[in-house]
Amino acid sequence: MNGLLVKLAVIAAAVGSLLCSTPIGAQNPPPQKPAEHVEITKAPELEIAHGDLAIVRWTSTNPGGDDEHFAVIHYGTDPKDLSQTAKSPIRLNRTHPETIFRVRIDGLTPQTTYYYKVTSMGSGGQSDGVESSVNQFTTPAAGQVTSAYPQPK
Repeated sequence: MNGLLVKLAVIAAAVGSLLCSTPIGAQNPPPQKPAEHVEITKAPELEIAHGDLAIVRWTSTNPGGDDEHFAVIHYGTDPKDLSQTAKSPIRLNRTHPETIFRVRIDGLTPQTTYYYKVTSMGSGGQSDGVESSVNQFTTPAAGQVTSAYPQPK
């Protein structure tokens, strides 16, 4: 009986070793072919805002290319000067036809209207070729929260 337990322990260790020793290259497949045309399927909207930060989300068709991507927002207090940029990393899911992008913008001023447009790009900085029109949101007063998805009370 003890011999059988020893054999099972050796087999379990060997199988565990094989499972943990998969080459890293096998875990990272080559980039997908970039989509010929990417479009925003759900317009950008404010998800939540505090006095000094906001999160904006939107959905587009899956852009393909690198799995590592960035959601990008160009913003400012003047709709003709969107010179500030925030970006958040995301990872594409190859099996989904659409991708939800979210960007967190920090360092905002309470009770201020911001104008913005969104886009996305691969990890190498190449644009996915899609950009929204200019939108806007207003940050709430300090200590207040604005949410498109209010929590139940």
